[in-house]
Amino acid sequence: MPLNVPNLLTWLRILMIPLFVGIFYLPDAWLPMHQKNLIATLLFALAAITDGLDGYLARTLNQASAFGAFLDPVADKLMVAAALIVLLDLERVNPTIAFIIIGREVAVSALREWMALIGAGKSMAVSFTGKIKTVTQMAAILLLLYHDNVAVLNAHAVGTWLIYLAAVLTLWSMVYYMKMAWPQVTERV
Repeated sequence: MPLNVPNLLTWLRILMIPLFVGIFYLPDAWLPMHQKNLIATLLFALAAITDGLDGYLARTLNQASAFGAFLDPVADKLMVAAALIVLLDLERVNPTIAFIIIGREVAVSALREWMALIGAGKSMAVSFTGKIKTVTQMAAILLLLYHDNVAVLNAHAVGTWLIYLAAVLTLWSMVYYMKMAWPQVTERV
């Protein structure tokens, strides 16, 4: 495992998960819910920023590695799954929506792994829809974590609409990846 700045940022993102989750389980006497919401939102936002930053630095500093390419999406999926599970526990997200998003992440990751094993991993490059899905999903999670109103913006309502949109984009991008992989699947069945 190459020890470089991009990989350290990815590890930092993974190490932030228990801290992020644990914030919500502190006694309310220690930290009121509004402050828990704010701190968890800031931690999730920091994780989202490091996600973009580690890839940028890997390319810019010429520090891209196979291990980093493996670890980065794992860190992303762990952070999103942790956030959705916390949001489920707080009753801020519908269980079906959480299942769609987490289930898609597992299914597409498995599909990508299989495609890489058969030497067709290049055909599973991230799609534009996948990128839009990720941005929508991150914005929705941030708003649902924060939960409180921001001036006249009802963060929970907007976050709920965005998470539903993210679920639709999630299914759409999964169909896209399945369509890309289908020739390989039918060839090997």
